[in-house]
Amino acid sequence: MFGSAHRIFARSARTKTAGQARFMSTSSSFSNVASSRFAVPFLAATAVAAGALYAYNADAKEEEKQDVKKALNPKDFKPFTVTEVVPYNYNSKLIRFELKDDEILGLDVASALVVRAPIGEDGKQVIRPYTPISDNDDRGHWDLLVKVYEKGVMSKHLGDLKPGDTLEVKGPIPKLQIKPNMKKRIAMIAGGSGITPMYQVVNELIKAEKDSKEKTELTLLFANISEDDILLKETFDRLAKENSNFKVHYLIEKHGQDWKGEVGRVTTDLAKRLLPPPSDEHLVLVCGPPPMMNAVSGGKAPDYSQGEVSGILKDLGYTKDQVYKF
Repeated sequence: MFGSAHRIFARSARTKTAGQARFMSTSSSFSNVASSRFAVPFLAATAVAAGALYAYNADAKEEEKQDVKKALNPKDFKPFTVTEVVPYNYNSKLIRFELKDDEILGLDVASALVVRAPIGEDGKQVIRPYTPISDNDDRGHWDLLVKVYEKGVMSKHLGDLKPGDTLEVKGPIPKLQIKPNMKKRIAMIAGGSGITPMYQVVNELIKAEKDSKEKTELTLLFANISEDDILLKETFDRLAKENSNFKVHYLIEKHGQDWKGEVGRVTTDLAKRLLPPPSDEHLVLVCGPPPMMNAVSGGKAPDYSQGEVSGILKDLGYTKDQVYKF
């Protein structure tokens, strides 16, 4: 069953599907598990004993890091076996893949992997990039959250995977190296399944800066067609509630009377209101379908380099060095 790697849903009070409910009933927060295991020793220990225990745990963790193996191969495709598939909403699925107990996936933030399958015309290999949503230090498994698009050859293939099936994967494919306090403010504009690298960035910075006095101010603007299309909403709501330096804004085109978020599409006025102003101390990350990318930042260059900034961000004065396109 989906476990600690998807603790991102464990505290959610909102259930969208039976599959998600089944997952939530079997998930547990790492912090809850850890506290139940170590509560008695920590409460009973003296300061000296606590210090010794801390040193022992630190040494053990360092030793574990040295022993751990990275499952991904950046040069060759490698098959990974599906162990479980759980529906997330009406067109998205959580897919878990198997790792050995002494393996991590080996995906630094922010980077992606590519998947391959012979599903093109005449059995031609189709290759597409994806970003996992599991933590890089998870062992025994890694996870994809896949939105199945009507015309998406690969997304349809992934949506049809069942336990026991295999998928060829290669990586990591480095994108943008994310470091604690690399910028004072980082804003993210995401559309649809373009949210997965943004989750990777938000999760990494919140963890890395947990004990830091200086925390990066994070702002996420997440655009979708309807409320039902919003992926990881429970997770982002929880992170925003627990971390004052993270703000999330949802934008949908179709909404009911009870909707309290933003309405419509990303516009110059909306971006100016919610994003930090252009500055070398600020960075804007963009990921989404081509129409959104073209309107907000412009697409990448023909050689897949970042290219020039255009669209809304150019109109607002952002430069090439202040914008990154996933």
